[in-house]
Parts: sequence; structure tokens; C-alpha cells
Amino acid sequence: MPTLGELASRLELEFLGDSAMPIKGIASLDTAGPEHLSFVSEKKHLRRVADTRAGALILHPDWVDRWSGGALLSPAPYVAYAHVSRIFDNHPAASRRVHEKALVAASAQLGEGVTVDVGACVEAGAVLGDRVWIGAGAYVGHGTKIGDDTEVKPGAVICHQVEIGQRCTIHPNATIGADGFGFAPSAQGWIKIEQLASVILGDDVQIGANSAVDRGALEDTVIEDGAIIDNMVQIGHGARVGAQTAIAGQAGVSGSTQIGARCVIAGQAGIAGHLTIADGVHIGGQGRVASSVTEPGHYTSGAPLQPLKTWLRNASRFTELDQLAKRIAALEKAAGTEHHEDDKA
Repeated sequence: MPTLGELASRLELEFLGDSAMPIKGIASLDTAGPEHLSFVSEKKHLRRVADTRAGALILHPDWVDRWSGGALLSPAPYVAYAHVSRIFDNHPAASRRVHEKALVAASAQLGEGVTVDVGACVEAGAVLGDRVWIGAGAYVGHGTKIGDDTEVKPGAVICHQVEIGQRCTIHPNATIGADGFGFAPSAQGWIKIEQLASVILGDDVQIGANSAVDRGALEDTVIEDGAIIDNMVQIGHGARVGAQTAIAGQAGVSGSTQIGARCVIAGQAGIAGHLTIADGVHIGGQGRVASSVTEPGHYTSGAPLQPLKTWLRNASRFTELDQLAKRIAALEKAAGTEHHEDDKA
């Protein structure tokens, strides 16, 4: 069990209070006890400090007058909390062995300290770097390459000839490299277009549970370094997701769309195919993107939460908008105040 002083030393932070204070773990302000460390990430949460039982807090140095207990002082408390959480990580350790009931092809290449758990399958020609961990029941296809320290969690599927960088995490039941949704219409029905390219994940990429990153038809689907993708996200064939971009749950990116670096795509957003999204774009929840976005900034989300009766009234009037617009135009014309498209505000 680390002490407050030891945590401060490991994170290179200043601290207040007893350096020998044992820290059992991290907890929220509401649930923390005297043996816990908690944190205040934003100034608006300081009002809750008076009621917490935490033994110590991670605080911005400017807020220390609001707290009399132990503290780790950081100009970025939430980042400090992230680092502390890694110290208290409670995931089980890798076994660093190939389980007797795993299936590993003779031609697969395994680096040092590789773990392949029960029921996992590693196909011919696959290359696993040092300390790669293939979880129970996971699948690694023919010729796939996985970089050092990457973890493929239980049930995940990595199809053939995929390339995954170092320190990535593929969460349970995600699928990397399934065929993209490519079909040609004909008089006889849909003709499948073989997806001949692959998927490339950079370093430090996170792919959430039940998400899918499809392989390209002619050009690889690419997820660049440091991108993070939440659960149940669809990345279409030939798309590119820029470095350090975050995509939240249930969002969808259609084929061949290029998303820039450091973007945030909120939950249930949908991006049409063959578009370009500039660096630094934030798309709100349920945002529907039908054309390219060329300037960084925050863009609107879908319909916000509202009382049901209000929504029903607005929804019933939606089909009347065209007639209402015509009536307004007629009234403006009669009043001599016609609106023109080129009018400037």
C-alpha cells in the first residue's frame, strides 16, 4: 500500500500533509473514506469538498485554501488522477506463457514474454511482438502483425493481414479487419466487392468492446497513433482516423472518410462517406455530418432533451414547416419586407 509521500514522489508532485499516510486506493468524493485518495478535477466541484471523508485529495494548487487534509498538488488534477489510477490498476497479470489449450500455428512468430490464453487461436504467419497478450477465446488471423505490449482481450477478433502497433488495447469482442460493406448493384442483385486492402492501427490505440474497424477495398483503413475509440463504434472501409482523435460510443464513420487529428466525435454521431473532417473538430452527440468540415471548432449535436409534451408538439409541426415558410413569405411580400437569400444580418 503506497503512502501519500510515495505517490507524490512517483508522480513528481508537491504534497501537503503526512507523507506516511497510507493510501488504500482511489474513490469518488462521495464514497471515499479516510484511507482513500480522491480528486477535484474542476473548480465547480469544490463545493463538495466539505462533505467528503477522503484522507487526501488531488487538487490544483490554487484551491488548497478550501481543504485542510492531505493533498497532491497538480496544475492538471484530472491528468494526475489518471496517472494514479494506473498505480492502483487491479487487472490480473499476464501469465507470460502459451496455454496448453490455445492453438498457435507452427509458423507463427512469438516474441519474448508473450501470453496466449485458453481457447485463443493464432493463425499461420502471424507475428506477435514482445509481451503481447492474446486473451481467452481471441483470434489472430493469418499474417497479422501485432506490436510489443499490445493486449487483445477475450473474444476479440483480428482478421488476416492486419497491422497493429505497440501498446494498443483491443477490448472484448471487437473486430478488426472484417470485410468492408462493399457491394455493386446489378440486375441479378448485389455483387460482393472483395475487400483487398487491410487495417493499420498505430501505436497506443484503444478499440472499445464490440466495435468494428472494417478492412479497406483498395486502400487500408487507418487508425493513427493515440486515437481512442469507445464501445460499439463502426469505422467503415478505407476511412482514416487521425492521431489523438476520440470517438464515443455508437458513433459511425462511413467508408473513405478522413478524420483529422485531435477531433472529438460524440456518442451516436454519424459521418457520411467520402468526407474530410479537419483537425480539431468537435461534433456533438447525435450530430449528423453530411458534408466536409473544413474549419476546427465545435459543431452542433442532435435534438436536446426536452419534456415529452413539448417534443410531441414540435414533432407534429415539423411536417408543417414548408407551408409555414410559404405563408411567412406571402406575408412579407404583402408587407413589402421580402426576405432574400443574399440578405446580410
